[in-house]
Amino acid sequence: MLRAAASVFMLLGFYVVALLQLVAVLAFVVWVSVESNATIGLKLGLPLLFAVGATAVGLWRAIRTRPQPMHGLIVAPHDAPELWGLVQALATEVGTRMPDEIRLVPEVNAAVSEDARLLGLIGGRRRLYLGMPLLQALSVDQLRSVVAHELGHYSGRHTRLGAVAYRGRLAIGHTIGRIGRWNPVGWVFRGYARLYLLVDNAASRRQELDADRASVRVAGPEVAISALRELPIIDSAWDFYFSSYVAWGWEAGFAPDDIFGGFGALVAARNEELAKMRDEEPEEHRSRWDTHPSNAERIAVMRAAPQVPHPADGRPAGALLPSIAVAGVALQQAVVEVGSRQVLPWPQFTAAVATARLQRNADRLFRSLGRLTGVPDPGLGNLFDLVAAGRLGELAEEFHQDSTRKEAAAKFAATMDMLFVLAAVRSGVAYWRHSWSEPVTLTDADGAEVDFEEIAKLAVSPDTVEQARARLAEAGVRVEAAAIVERAATATGAGVIGALANFKVDGVHTDVVLLDRGFVFVPGPKSTDNGKDRLHALINSGPVEELAQRYHFLPYEEIATATITKRSPVRAELRTHGGTAIALEGRWTGEELGKSQDALLAVLDRVVLRSTV
Repeated sequence: MLRAAASVFMLLGFYVVALLQLVAVLAFVVWVSVESNATIGLKLGLPLLFAVGATAVGLWRAIRTRPQPMHGLIVAPHDAPELWGLVQALATEVGTRMPDEIRLVPEVNAAVSEDARLLGLIGGRRRLYLGMPLLQALSVDQLRSVVAHELGHYSGRHTRLGAVAYRGRLAIGHTIGRIGRWNPVGWVFRGYARLYLLVDNAASRRQELDADRASVRVAGPEVAISALRELPIIDSAWDFYFSSYVAWGWEAGFAPDDIFGGFGALVAARNEELAKMRDEEPEEHRSRWDTHPSNAERIAVMRAAPQVPHPADGRPAGALLPSIAVAGVALQQAVVEVGSRQVLPWPQFTAAVATARLQRNADRLFRSLGRLTGVPDPGLGNLFDLVAAGRLGELAEEFHQDSTRKEAAAKFAATMDMLFVLAAVRSGVAYWRHSWSEPVTLTDADGAEVDFEEIAKLAVSPDTVEQARARLAEAGVRVEAAAIVERAATATGAGVIGALANFKVDGVHTDVVLLDRGFVFVPGPKSTDNGKDRLHALINSGPVEELAQRYHFLPYEEIATATITKRSPVRAELRTHGGTAIALEGRWTGEELGKSQDALLAVLDRVVLRSTV
């Protein structure tokens, strides 16, 4: 209850701070009006009064807001009797009331919540959230430890205080977000917010240690420690799985038919790699601002707990469900919106993604080839013609900026290899082999790996390009199968590398989002207030490809030259291949996310280098 009392006390303190500032502002307005005149007093005082008024708005919104349950798949007792039985037994051991609901959630996490009322004095509906990746990667013993930890929050009455702490953080967040960066009223509130978070986070860390003790009582210290150490391993594996297997295909318009089943298969296939990660536990750097203690501190508390023998159950945690595969598919249907994406089984998904990635890279090359040759729909055949004419270096130097034309042409063999793979796949003589333990590989119909490296070396020289064409034909590869698909560059699959507010583009106030493939120019206000907040909202408003479609997108590949006249704040002129000039002008009062100014200069320097080689 101490955390609730502290949260309530400090929330009341927020009102007091607001009231004191209101009194101070009114006194200031009266003093200026008396000493000078009422007009000046109002002009100086109104902005401050508006800022104090933002406090009332933020607090009112926070009071009316309730934390929403996590989106997931509700598992009824008859759907998973063994899981419910385990949770019931753990609740009895911990000494708390059973959760009313168990939900599977699509993340590496376990949590509890309670819809308590009257500042936690009256309990409410309890929910236990279990991440599907935990069920796929932990043992039953380790899951018992994790669940006991979460139930320990119930027995310690921590969840009854969660709504109070949630509203406190929300009130502070709403208020701070509505006050301009340079408004002096905001300085007081920001200082108070830091004090609130210090107090609340310290209480949160104590609660985590209390819940750890409950975990040790139920599962024993060794199992509790192993579960604690396993969680960051699973989290890393989950991130790797999404970035390496799911993300690019998702951005390209495809979705696997069994997202969670894929993760389970990856964990099983890469057990040796996971074992190595367990042996290389990273160092932790915790501060007083963290809501959880360091693992070292938590392990020390666990080791100090009494050693109580416990029966071992090393089965996979997924055994607690009648079918974890069925549960995974049901969870995907409940929480994953595939939209218009094509849903494919894993082998076909992997093949479609690999081919789409090849086509994207090929299209980038073919667009440059089209600009150089004037061919409207360029393909591999046109590239062979360019090689035969002895002009490959003119194209290759764009992609190898640190080389002469002759050197760039020789280095172009790797790109040729990529184009041959695309042509072979499109010709139906090469296939992608899916694997959970290694990168995707290219094979022929008999399963033997296919390699075009030697043919690619022949294809970059005018003297041997026809030999390369003939050898491809012998292998059944149709040169015309590799051709442009995406005639205009898009932001599909692009990532954000920076964002700058209050720029001027051709003299117009503009916010600039830097992607790894181009600029997004967004009309901006003249005011320089809340620039960072505006950038955050812009980036979080949706996928970057939609952002690029909604506003003006300028791909880097369409920029022929860049001239930098000033580096701080940046002033530069861009000129596209079509001859259009675009003036960029930074402002001293502009804001940026991270080191976006450095990222912008790096982009411009690359364009300058490319245009001067």
